Amino acid sequence: MIKYIADKEHYTEVLSRCAKVKHDIWIGTSDLKDLYVSRGSGAVPFLSVLDGLLKRGVAVRLLHAKEPGENFRADFDRYPGLWSKLERKLCPRVHFKIMIFDCTVAYIGSANLTGAGMGMKGEGGRNFESGILTDELALVDAAADHLDSVWLGTHCAKCKRKDFCGDRISK
Repeated sequence: MIKYIADKEHYTEVLSRCAKVKHDIWIGTSDLKDLYVSRGSGAVPFLSVLDGLLKRGVAVRLLHAKEPGENFRADFDRYPGLWSKLERKLCPRVHFKIMIFDCTVAYIGSANLTGAGMGMKGEGGRNFESGILTDELALVDAAADHLDSVWLGTHCAKCKRKDFCGDRISK
């Protein structure tokens, strides 16, 4: 399966998969904000979805480019399980948007983990996004390998932005 995803489908096709992950989810994004998702008749921070996954024993890896804003940090503080169980790294060079679901499905696209990119922003408030959702093994492996190489610090030795790296992956 290779499915082209555009605009609102990021919410319905990509974010909806997150809560269904069984073993692990890797998320790479440039920007990270206080994204909200539907739950019942209301909305909750996406961080509550990640917290629920961690409580079920799912491994969650989050790689992003910069510290998120104040609203995100306030939401983060409401979920103490994230403090100790969430695997999180910062790299100011990350600009890709990749999600790997249980090592079997990948999202590769343009949408950041923000309300305007993937979230519940209303019509007129959303970005024009696109990407692919796939279970094609070659694409899933390539995306996972790329995210993992940054996660492991493979590129750090040659990086010329170390002065901007507040939480260095590799020394």
